[in-house]
Amino acid sequence: CGIPTIQPIISGYARIVNGEEAVPGSWPWQVSLQEKSGWHFCGGSLVSEHWVVTAAHCGVVFTHPEWDPVSINNDIALIKLAVPAEFTSTVAPVCLTDVVEQFLAVLCVTSGWGKTRYNAFTTPSKLQQTALPLLSNEQCQVYWGSNISELMICAGAAGSSSCMGDSGGPLVCQKDGAWHLVGIVSWGSSRCSTTTPAVYARVSCLRAWADQIMAEN
Repeated sequence: CGIPTIQPIISGYARIVNGEEAVPGSWPWQVSLQEKSGWHFCGGSLVSEHWVVTAAHCGVVFTHPEWDPVSINNDIALIKLAVPAEFTSTVAPVCLTDVVEQFLAVLCVTSGWGKTRYNAFTTPSKLQQTALPLLSNEQCQVYWGSNISELMICAGAAGSSSCMGDSGGPLVCQKDGAWHLVGIVSWGSSRCSTTTPAVYARVSCLRAWADQIMAEN
């Protein structure tokens, strides 16, 4: 898991609001959740041939039983694919992380088809990516105060941001050559401010639930 056949090229700190286009196929686990009309409403991450991880607030299948839309805690959901994904050079799973501390010094990346300006009417047709620094929760509480719980992890405030439509998508960090899913795009500034950190569901804290659901279903 976590090793793309087509290598991503990351130029550094650009933003999805301010984004750069991803090399096609270089984030092979990136999923687009779409309504029947083809309208993209959330992102997701392929974690096995049968399963996609996304955000609880996207309103899909296996939602965390302790999902709280007020505190935005436990913002994780799983989708079981009706037909198993066929792995190719452009379709492959990401690794799920179990510890975050090892990623604090490395560059992480979020990707998605979300808005490139908070007031945009449309979403981009090409996948956008941006490199982001992780913040400690103490650093993040400077911006968001007690809204930040241990079930969340923050990234950004360095000139780039996730935005509407990126929800549910991946925040990945690289270790030993493999990309690990560290966060799920959850919430942030209503104007997708690039000087405020975006907030992600902390996969390391939610992984046990995900593993259990995937094992039982």
